[in-house]
Amino acid sequence: MLRRTTAATDLGFATRQLQPIEVEEPVRSRTTPLYLTAGFPFDAFDESAEHFRTGDGYSYTRVANPTITAVERRIADLEGGADAVLVGSGQAAIVVALLGLVGAGDHVLAGASMYEGTRGLLLEELARLGVTTDFVAGNDPDAWRAAIRPETRAVLLESIPNPRNDLPDLQAIADVAHERGIALVVDSTLATPYLLRPIEHGADLVVHSASKFLAGQGAVLGGAIVDAGTFDATRSGHLYPHLTAPSRVGGPSRVDRHGPLARIAHIRDSVAVRLGPTISPLNAFLVGQGIETLSLRVERQSSNALAIATFLHDHPAVASVDYSGLPSSPYRALADRYLPRGQGSVFAFTVHGGEVAARRVVDALALFTPMTHLGDVRSLILHPRTTSHTQRTEAELGLAGIEAGTLRVSIGIEDVADLVRDLERGLAVASA
Repeated sequence: MLRRTTAATDLGFATRQLQPIEVEEPVRSRTTPLYLTAGFPFDAFDESAEHFRTGDGYSYTRVANPTITAVERRIADLEGGADAVLVGSGQAAIVVALLGLVGAGDHVLAGASMYEGTRGLLLEELARLGVTTDFVAGNDPDAWRAAIRPETRAVLLESIPNPRNDLPDLQAIADVAHERGIALVVDSTLATPYLLRPIEHGADLVVHSASKFLAGQGAVLGGAIVDAGTFDATRSGHLYPHLTAPSRVGGPSRVDRHGPLARIAHIRDSVAVRLGPTISPLNAFLVGQGIETLSLRVERQSSNALAIATFLHDHPAVASVDYSGLPSSPYRALADRYLPRGQGSVFAFTVHGGEVAARRVVDALALFTPMTHLGDVRSLILHPRTTSHTQRTEAELGLAGIEAGTLRVSIGIEDVADLVRDLERGLAVASA
């Protein structure tokens, strides 16, 4: 049954075309309902006042939206976290997570292998805000311990570094961070919660570019921040006074209101809401749809990637392959420990002949698409030196292992025999 509170005969045409006719019966959807709306009406004056007093319910999509909430809860559950916040992109997720922890005068300690967008954020944008960053290579706990400063507020890692696959020892580095009460933030975009759940190994916050494997189809952007829900004010409160101090108007602190969820509550209610990197409910819906096939895709992609890495490792035109699943990888032991279900599907390989040979490979391929994306169901390829890493100096490229002939691939779910034949053709052209 449909209803409108005022009879149609009492209203003008322009009014009738704007005012909704509501469906009275409760309706249930088999999939997550899509609430594609900027805001939500209140039924009465007191309801709006109660919402702004308690935060319960929905008022405006920048603050909360039922579609977005449903996907946030799904991602938090898959990661083994207590709560999650969805934002407009993976880059927004990194920014929001870090700004929930650091301020002017603070320090970030990051893994040396880092996505270029994150590296630029740390070295340029956050530096302009008075936040400094140092990078640590390798997994020696003493090296990480020595690099921590009194003002360090975040340790940042990638669970599968892009594109080198030089895996971090998550638990060892988490232990070092937690000795000082510092939060460990792990970008786990390339692993996904199907292959690895960093919270189980000591991570406090996990971030994802949901545009990649979580969505899977390469059609939408999104980012996610998952909190372990273990903020300990006794151990860490002195490092994060914005969580323990009374509110600006003298109200209770985040810890008083949210306890161990104080960190994610601040990220949601202050950082994300005020900076405004809101994800569209439509994009959240499509990310949620992608998550429903996550395990199937990632299992196939990882299997394909191992087969292709093995093929490349044995090919005479290939100088090296950086894939942690190979028996020859120096990170194979860590892969066995942290990634027993599969080692992911993004990795680098280097061809003999430098940039000339790399160009010939890329231009000869028919099934690999050259583009700056990852985690698609389709296979992708990129030349880092002339694209993603073009702002690095020669010395920085050398330290990162990005050579003139290095190519990065993101393996899809195509028939692996077809992908191998495509690479065989490309490598033959390069060799010739």
